[in-house]
Amino acid sequence: MKKIFLLLSLAFLLYSCSEKPTPQKIALVPEPVSIEQDSLKNFILDKHTKLSFLNLDEQNPTRQHIVENYKHYFGFEPKVQNSPVRNIIIFELNDEKNDQLGDEGYQLTVDKKIILISANTEAGLFYGFQTLFQLAPANANAEKPVAIAVPGVKITDYPRFEWRGSHLDVCRHFFSIDEVKKHLDVMALYKLNKFHFHLTDDHGWRIQIDKYPLLTEVGAWRVDRSDVPWGEAEEAKEGEERSYGGYFTKDQIREIVAYAAARHIDVVPEIEMPGHSSAILTAYPQFACDDYPYCVALGPYWPPKAILCGGNDSVMVFLKDVFDEVMELFPYEYVHLGGDEAYKDNWRACPKCQQKIKDLGLANEEELQAWMVAEIEKEVNKHGKKIIGWDEILDGGVTPTATVQSWRGAESAIKAAQLGNEVVMSPTDFCYFDYYQDDPETQPKAIGGYVPLEKAYAFEPIPDTLTSEQAKCIKGAQCNLWSEFIFTYDHAEYMLLPRLCALAETVWTPKERKDWPRFAAAIPAQVHLLQQLGYNPCTTIGKEKEGE
Repeated sequence: MKKIFLLLSLAFLLYSCSEKPTPQKIALVPEPVSIEQDSLKNFILDKHTKLSFLNLDEQNPTRQHIVENYKHYFGFEPKVQNSPVRNIIIFELNDEKNDQLGDEGYQLTVDKKIILISANTEAGLFYGFQTLFQLAPANANAEKPVAIAVPGVKITDYPRFEWRGSHLDVCRHFFSIDEVKKHLDVMALYKLNKFHFHLTDDHGWRIQIDKYPLLTEVGAWRVDRSDVPWGEAEEAKEGEERSYGGYFTKDQIREIVAYAAARHIDVVPEIEMPGHSSAILTAYPQFACDDYPYCVALGPYWPPKAILCGGNDSVMVFLKDVFDEVMELFPYEYVHLGGDEAYKDNWRACPKCQQKIKDLGLANEEELQAWMVAEIEKEVNKHGKKIIGWDEILDGGVTPTATVQSWRGAESAIKAAQLGNEVVMSPTDFCYFDYYQDDPETQPKAIGGYVPLEKAYAFEPIPDTLTSEQAKCIKGAQCNLWSEFIFTYDHAEYMLLPRLCALAETVWTPKERKDWPRFAAAIPAQVHLLQQLGYNPCTTIGKEKEGE
């Protein structure tokens, strides 16, 4: 009897080993423009699978990225073979442009013998590679890779919006270069292409500026109050060590920009002005209004009343110097100059500011801020670049060439679009991922608000009151992750994921293809995938509160 049992067991084991793997259920995020599945055309990806690149030489950055990340994604050593054979993945740049795909679209076909990813551009091939990974993620970070069944599909895909962004605040709490890279990696996985790098604020200056070294020597460091809830800390006392903080050197900035570029992500630096300037004024108090309190202190304090003196000509020299150095480091055409929450109490009392308003023939302090923004825009334009600012730049009048980032709701976006200004949408009610995502009683302390996954997914970037022509001004949308209550990057991931998936689908997938039940059903697979990749996503899906 034992002998028969052993023979049966061996037979079962051999049978099991000879069985081909079956593909997992398709759970792509963002959902493609179109997808057709054929279960008879499943492709087996294994250690014998080859890679082929058509119209991409060995030095091509996208080709290099795919080869370097193939093992990380699928577990097998990449084997490049240019001649088409069975069991091969082909990446092909189109000889003739496919107008349907545009600059970022791709086609992905999975058959028994080959997988073909074709696109007009390297960006399209890159996004096709991300989709292939989501179709076959079984070996992500696995020590012992196994053969993967890739479902037979034909996908045609391209983005709805050109601006698909994610913002990271490294000012309230500093994150390392490796953590920033990890943020860029998860953006790339979900086809986001604009990284809003929030580098300066009241609570820390995070970028090296050669002409003003005190910005990092002084402005990048504060007294450690990490054991006290944000906003409840005491002011720094005389003689307390300023040991909490950090900054990025210019070489590190270049490294981040290059890392992002390899993932087809543009980096948008933000240099706050004229408010949110405690870090500046702690380092260079001469840029404050004379004889008036310019800030509470450098640290976790609220409200942010520090403001640069609008009537001091040396302030504009300082800002132009800073923006000049920043623009040398960031090749993308956009530079963010903040402009939000500029408390103007000092300006109302400052003789210099009042004299500047009079000399320029301005109506009020809002127009003084608008003048400062316009002056910086001129400097930015000299470098062939454009400005983007938070929607407060509308308040005192805005130039027709400025791009407005709308965070206070749809009204600012509507106003900007009606004026003809381009708009990036990131309203607090849908896109602020520092808000609670589930029952606050069960979640880590957050700044407030409530944006569960379903609400984040419900976001529609184009206000329905806009005409079809005005709607063209909406460049896209982005999520924002402010870090007042986020002390570690592990916590940042928890707040960002999986809500980032909702934003990604909103800005990529056609509006008519969005579907909450289908998306919600795909999220468990995405959470598992993110965990495999070493991320820390939230594993609960918050429900809408009663009456909301």
